[in-house]
Amino acid sequence: MATSVLSRQLSESGALVERHWQELNARRRLYTFLGLALLALTLFASLWFANDSNAGKFFERLPHFFDFVGDLVPRDAMEIVRAMFDLPSPYDDGSFKYNYPDGRLYLTDSLYIPEYFHKMLETVNIAIFSTMVGVFFGFILSFLAARNLMPNPWIRGPVRRLMEILRAFPEVVIAGFFLAILSLGPIPAIAAVSIHTIGALGKLFFEVVENADMKPEEGLRAAGANWIERVWFGIVPQVLPNFTSYFLLRLEINVRASTIIGAVGGGGIGELLRLSIGQGHEAKTIAIVILLFTTIFAVDQFSAWLRRRLVGDQAFQLAQ
Repeated sequence: MATSVLSRQLSESGALVERHWQELNARRRLYTFLGLALLALTLFASLWFANDSNAGKFFERLPHFFDFVGDLVPRDAMEIVRAMFDLPSPYDDGSFKYNYPDGRLYLTDSLYIPEYFHKMLETVNIAIFSTMVGVFFGFILSFLAARNLMPNPWIRGPVRRLMEILRAFPEVVIAGFFLAILSLGPIPAIAAVSIHTIGALGKLFFEVVENADMKPEEGLRAAGANWIERVWFGIVPQVLPNFTSYFLLRLEINVRASTIIGAVGGGGIGELLRLSIGQGHEAKTIAIVILLFTTIFAVDQFSAWLRRRLVGDQAFQLAQ
């Protein structure tokens, strides 16, 4: 009723616009309904396939989905603290479940680093070193891949394809390849995370470079500067804050990636987490999860603080 009254008050062109808007709105609703119906159909088919693949046990086991969480409850809340800091347990029965002091890394006769803190530090070191390697090579490749700095397609094209190949495979897949060659340890994890980081950061970097103001570069070109001088003095000062922000963001991602790779034999805290879950050691599992959450939260907060210090608070404020 209100629409018809409004249509009578509008001019001929206004009424045409109103009808067009109603047609678009009706089409949007139709597409939304069809999309939801397709999603529901796909979900039903996926659940049916899962149930059929599990010999009809999928739906039967759904009520037990959260049983794993209940199995992680330790017999004593203080066991989590003892596991985290390698303190002796009053329930020690000689099994691996309560052998917390065995993991201590002694610096002196009485001073030690708890095992989980040592392994967490190893994971963070893998992430930091891999990110630095990725930034170094991504920094160099980004200028060769940028259209405004490298007009030659015979150089720009292969560099872009190389970065696409480097980031095409997840870190854990690359790590599996290097683990087969280099055996277990942090070296395969560093290689895998570094390779993926080069491809990922290289793409982000060259997109920033392509949006840079070219007037400083044109001025340096007119003064007779060579290509390296034009890039270093005309482009790098503009893109460095964004490069730093992407570096810190990638560091957060690599901390998580290093943990996952550790679960497949790449060293660090991930390997201990996999073992504790597989062996049903409740206190150890919860202690590692808490330490992981605290570390990732600390890295996120530190990188956010550092980005604000480098870029400025105004970059994080909404335009008035």
